Parts: sequence; structure tokens; C-alpha cells
Amino acid sequence: MDLLSINRTMLHEFAGISFGQPVKYVYNPLVYAAGPARHYLKKFGISPREIVLVGMNPGPWGMAQTGVPFGEVNMVRNWMGINGYVGKPETEHSKRPVTGFDCTRSEVSGKRLWGWARERYGKAEIFFDRYFVANYCPLIFFDEAGSNITPDKLPVRSKKELFAVCDRALERTVRYMGPSYVIGIGVFAHSRCVESLSSLDVETGRISHPSPANPAANRGWADLVEKELSDMGIVP
Repeated sequence: MDLLSINRTMLHEFAGISFGQPVKYVYNPLVYAAGPARHYLKKFGISPREIVLVGMNPGPWGMAQTGVPFGEVNMVRNWMGINGYVGKPETEHSKRPVTGFDCTRSEVSGKRLWGWARERYGKAEIFFDRYFVANYCPLIFFDEAGSNITPDKLPVRSKKELFAVCDRALERTVRYMGPSYVIGIGVFAHSRCVESLSSLDVETGRISHPSPANPAANRGWADLVEKELSDMGIVP
């Protein structure tokens, strides 16, 4: 089962989940940004890879716009060479518009992650020869006011059903990619990696999230992540 098949199965399994209050809006960029999302998987999701980095779920100015994990528009278009048509979610909040590659907002987390990869490895193809980057959950959730709801803050029943689907998808992704290391980006992603991959012979670890909400990341995320990878025995 390749990554495109894994995503199709995951989307089918999402259909049976209903997200109650406080969730009012659910964006699924694998559907409305299907073209760029598939382009990313076809171009860079090639097995095997030594290291799989796993984020939590899309940001409103990153993957929500481009269909690519941590997908800051300029990095996806100009560094990865990915572009394409992006439609609209089924229901859209006025404060969280999807304008695709016309989006002028920059997602800091994606700019930092891919900026580090570009600085360290130069060409995207060289970085992706060794790494693959995925999100644990491809959905983004907003409340009535347009505030972001992270997967760990969902109602208990919805969270249980969502995690079951995402756990299976992550395990299938790791089986396909065959990495030596699966690294969670942030505490939540790391915890789901540990939980969902317990039956696999793969080493799990954690690096700091590049979000501006993380004070340590604001003091120099690139240097921080290089030290964290080196401490795990991974030489960037």
C-alpha cells in the first residue's frame, strides 16, 4: 500500500466520524487541495527513507492552503516546485479563508522547518532523499469564532474515533517508508508516534515544534533541532 492508497483509505474512514461542539468547521486539504497534496506524495513520498518527521495537523496558513505538511506557500512553490489548483472547504470561516497559492500569509512553523531543510541540504531533492515529512492528522478544526482547535482538544468520543483512524494511517505510512527513526515534531505528535507504532521495530524520538508559541523555538529553532537530532544519533 503506497502513500496515495493510505490517504484514500484514511479519507474513507473519516467519513463515519462526526465532530461535535465546539467544532463548527472542518477543513480537509487532502480533498480541496488534492492536486498539490498528491504531487507532494508522488514527488517526495518514495520508499525507503531513513527518517520520518511527523507533525500534528495542518496550520491555517500552511497545509490548509497548499495540501503539503507545514506547507508555507513560498517554500512549497519555490523550493519544492509544487503548485496547482486549490479549491475550497465545504464550509469556510470568513476569518480562515483558503486562497491556495495566492495566500499572502506566511506560516511561521513551515517557514522555519523548510527553511532549516533548505539551509542544511540546499535542494529539496537532497533533503527528501533522507527524510519524509507527514502530519499525524490531515484535518484542521475551527470553532464558531474561527479559533483553531487542536486534535487533543476535541470532544472525547470524536478524539477516540479520529485517533484510531490516524494511528492506522501512521502505522501504514511507517511500514511503507521503512525508516530507522520516526520523530514527532512536538509533544503531541511524539506521543501519538509512541502509541501507534509500539508494534514496529522503529526508534521514536521528539524534536521541538517550530511554532512561535514555543519560546525555545523563537530563540533559534534551527540550532535547537540540530542539537536534538544529534543527541538522538542523527547527524544532520
